[in-house]
Amino acid sequence: MDMGRESRREKDAMTVEIGFALVTAVARAAAVFAVALTLALAFDLSGAEKKGALVGGALLGATAGIWRLVRVLRRFDEQRRMGR
Repeated sequence: MDMGRESRREKDAMTVEIGFALVTAVARAAAVFAVALTLALAFDLSGAEKKGALVGGALLGATAGIWRLVRVLRRFDEQRRMGR
């Protein structure tokens, strides 16, 4: 066994973790945007106010999604380095 290479099991674990990180990041981004959309509809915003709320929700959603993606992958890398 070559100690410098990852085993098939480690590669599969990385693939699963990347998929999990992507799915949860998209879900979190969609949830944040949905909150902004719901608030825009609930307060009956129109015109520039509605557009601002939706753009803000999209930016916050993207930020939350990227934050989740990075956090999950960093946590996985730390655990992998510790041998868990």
